[in-house]
Amino acid sequence: MRDRILVTISAPLIVAGLLAAALAVGQTPEGRKTARLATPKAATGKKWRTPWGDPDLQGSWSNSTTTPLERPAKYAGRALMTPEELAERRAAERAANAKRDDPGQPPSGFAWFEGGAPDGRTSLIYDPPDGKIPALTPEGQKRQADLNKNFQRARNNGPYDGPEDMEIRTRCFIRDPLPRVPGGYGNSYEIVQAPGAVAIYHEAIHDTRIIPLDRRPHLNPNVRQWFGDPRGHWEGDTLVVETTNFNDQTSFQASTQNLHLVERWTRTADDRIDYTFTVSDPATWTKPWSAAIPWNKTGPLYEYACHEDNIDMYGILTGARANDQKTAEASKKGTK
Repeated sequence: MRDRILVTISAPLIVAGLLAAALAVGQTPEGRKTARLATPKAATGKKWRTPWGDPDLQGSWSNSTTTPLERPAKYAGRALMTPEELAERRAAERAANAKRDDPGQPPSGFAWFEGGAPDGRTSLIYDPPDGKIPALTPEGQKRQADLNKNFQRARNNGPYDGPEDMEIRTRCFIRDPLPRVPGGYGNSYEIVQAPGAVAIYHEAIHDTRIIPLDRRPHLNPNVRQWFGDPRGHWEGDTLVVETTNFNDQTSFQASTQNLHLVERWTRTADDRIDYTFTVSDPATWTKPWSAAIPWNKTGPLYEYACHEDNIDMYGILTGARANDQKTAEASKKGTK
């Protein structure tokens, strides 16, 4: 996929307009276990507040990290690296980044790379304690196998019978399903708040989630959306968001549209937010699981344009049909 950033319209202006529109228009989420990340100590007693008194999460943030989602086998039974292991890991990543930036090296496949750095933990997952995604149900295993086939098809550039066979990010619908786990790039967010609502703008493919805080009930279960139906509230200084009503066009780690997602954002320093999520879906995993990802302050975001694969669609499908015809002709000759 070939993506570009166009430095034109500032993201906060876009989000502020959407947020104002959403505000023109109570279900309490259940409590969830949270993780305590190792964070720098903030100024004693400091609180971040908006002019109307809500905890202030606003600004540009990045969740880039090279800490893996699941715990590698070599760290089994350990939530943290030793100082020596962390230093060795950081040195290896610095060397890899320097090599990636070398103009003499072949392209990495990314238009740019923002992998972040390890934070000393052995996995983003903290529950279950083994740092692993719980076992998949038989249904979940089948869906995961189908997702793996689609992934390989994308890696092999086809064959495609139609645009529906392509990944949602290739078609520029959304970047990724929720919750967002950091990758090689596209890990930046802008948080904008107003009385009664929070908007979270994702840099890649200009996704924006607008989260009402007025305790309104969730939408009818028949109404399904790309980012589900979020409902938020404050628990002290923590924003808690429960999301349901996902559609069947996305899947997080083989989940179904009945995924239940609970997220928490807590500001712990001028340049730091601690973020956690818990996902549950009895049709996919044998039990819920949770991960913790630090969000760090970053520079301003700008409009992200994603059109090239849509423009390429004609050529991609024309090539696929030409290959079909060639195969059919070869088969016809072989039967004579």
